[in-house]
Amino acid sequence: MKKTLIAAACAAGLGLAALQAKASTIVETAVQAGQFSTLVQAIEAAGLVDTLKGEGPFTVFAPTDEAFAQLPAEQLNALLADPEALTRVLTHHVVAGRVMSTDVQPGEVTTKSGQTVTLSTEGGVQVNTSRVVTADISASNGVIHVIDSVLLPN
Repeated sequence: MKKTLIAAACAAGLGLAALQAKASTIVETAVQAGQFSTLVQAIEAAGLVDTLKGEGPFTVFAPTDEAFAQLPAEQLNALLADPEALTRVLTHHVVAGRVMSTDVQPGEVTTKSGQTVTLSTEGGVQVNTSRVVTADISASNGVIHVIDSVLLPN
């Protein structure tokens, strides 16, 4: 009986470890983090959930809820109501490949929106004028770098 209980406990522990070891996608990681509810709402409104749950790899410069709060309310509401414009804004935060902060090279890089952003590394990583406040959040299909403002395409 004692061996059976120990074996069951070990099996349950292994199951939990396996579940915890399973990496989440970029979208799942953003949902779990709790500081990206506006970003997740925007991803859903633009119909990009399946894309960002896809194979990737992607590097996402993810604005926090505080970053989205810096936009005037009418601008944010207009974006959320316009899936095409919202898609341009969101894909402007995504770069192909898994680029860790230590791999960032200063210069321009093309985003999934087709436009470029400028990366710099002086005093920490920056994307245009946005600062990376938390880097290298790993996901199964890429990496998230948390930024302090929303990147708006031209």
